Amino acid sequence: MKKTTIEYRVPYADTDMMGVVYYANYLVFFERARNELMRACGYTYKECEAEGWGLPVTHAECNYHASAKYDDVLEISAWVQSQRGIRIEIACEIRRKGEEKVLVSGFTRHAFISLRDFRPCPPPERFLKMMEGGE
Repeated sequence: MKKTTIEYRVPYADTDMMGVVYYANYLVFFERARNELMRACGYTYKECEAEGWGLPVTHAECNYHASAKYDDVLEISAWVQSQRGIRIEIACEIRRKGEEKVLVSGFTRHAFISLRDFRPCPPPERFLKMMEGGE
């Protein structure tokens, strides 16, 4: 599976009074990278929903090592950390552009569900092929 990295310049709206990125916004940054990871693999969330299944978040973990600030250009990376049965974990790391130090790391865990009845379902074959780099 690929690793995708996107750039994002922190707008003032994402910060608190001190110009530091508000802690909950990092999960939104994870979502941005996760979306682009799927797109880079050739399978968008929109296509998943059209095929009748979804990937709701069942767990999120965010480890804060240092703060990002207003106007920082961030590099947000995402990759599949693990996939077993109906569960998949997408790992993320956030750095300032051009720097090695990780500001934030973590992952989100998702479950494959049918949008028909919101019950767990096995991952679609197309998704599994995408994970292997075959599509």
